[in-house]
Amino acid sequence: MQLATFLLVIEDYMLPCLNKKLFGIDCPGCGLQRSIVLFLKGDFGAAFDMYPAIFTLIPLVLFSIASQFTRFRFDTYIKVTLGITSGAIILVNYILKMTHLTH
Repeated sequence: MQLATFLLVIEDYMLPCLNKKLFGIDCPGCGLQRSIVLFLKGDFGAAFDMYPAIFTLIPLVLFSIASQFTRFRFDTYIKVTLGITSGAIILVNYILKMTHLTH
């Protein structure tokens, strides 16, 4: 299957946000699926606008998978740093998103 066909198919099967359906507000993970699709399409600016933590989550996931097969010198330090950075970006982005709703 070609990447373009895969991306068209995956857009039709994205999971809806249960938090948004039940409570009407975004959750901290809202936008991640669409951001991944935009990233895979090569639209990096739109992917960042949709979910800024995408650029720390992708390296974190790839590094975590790679570290299962290869030993890295500072693998724990790298994982913790990427994890904390990702968490901080997600938290700040969510707070900014929620403050825009109240104004």
